Amino acid sequence: MVNLPAQVSAVVFDCDGLLLDTETCWSRAEASLFADYGFSFGPTEKDLLIGRTLEAACANMAEYIGRPGTGPELEATLLPRVHAELAAGAEPMQGAVELLKMLAGRIPMGVATNSQRGMLDTALGSASIAEFFDASVAADEVIEPKPSPELYLRAFELLSASPLTGVALEDSSTGVAAARSAGAYLITVPSQVGKALDGDLVAGSLNDPRIVEWAQTVAVI
Repeated sequence: MVNLPAQVSAVVFDCDGLLLDTETCWSRAEASLFADYGFSFGPTEKDLLIGRTLEAACANMAEYIGRPGTGPELEATLLPRVHAELAAGAEPMQGAVELLKMLAGRIPMGVATNSQRGMLDTALGSASIAEFFDASVAADEVIEPKPSPELYLRAFELLSASPLTGVALEDSSTGVAAARSAGAYLITVPSQVGKALDGDLVAGSLNDPRIVEWAQTVAVI
């Protein structure tokens, strides 16, 4: 039996693939870029990119397509395509809005993401969930993004909370490593089917009954 904390100082969420299905938006843009160079796009290719900063993802892609060192060029092409997809609408993940509503007004909430600020604001705005968060930190606002804990440490700091008494929610191995290093209680909802990830609680979706029951009863420290 998993015991979720009855009291927390704050809850910090990852965004892409956890709160919002931005991965679908990213995947459409990424697939089009791979296609430009004659490559198909499947799980192997996605694994090179998911959970990473834009810079790291494009560097990996450049190596994969046999054009090492051209990451910045690929980034410049990919960014406008992703922005267009996000602006068209990023769908909330199953149970995300309901979970946010349960916690709203009772528990301080933040976002810590490996996306850039512009991407984050576009995604949260298109899904109409920005209002739920008291703080957010993007990859271009820290020195070391995930898997470093800096994003989480900064988010909890902005919420005037300690990660040691906080909860982090993640979906990728990169994010899991960051949350673990920050010392937060970790709820993991893997976004890649069949991907085994670490977590104090690992669930199939945000509307897992254990998460819902916790969200209805958890109190702020």
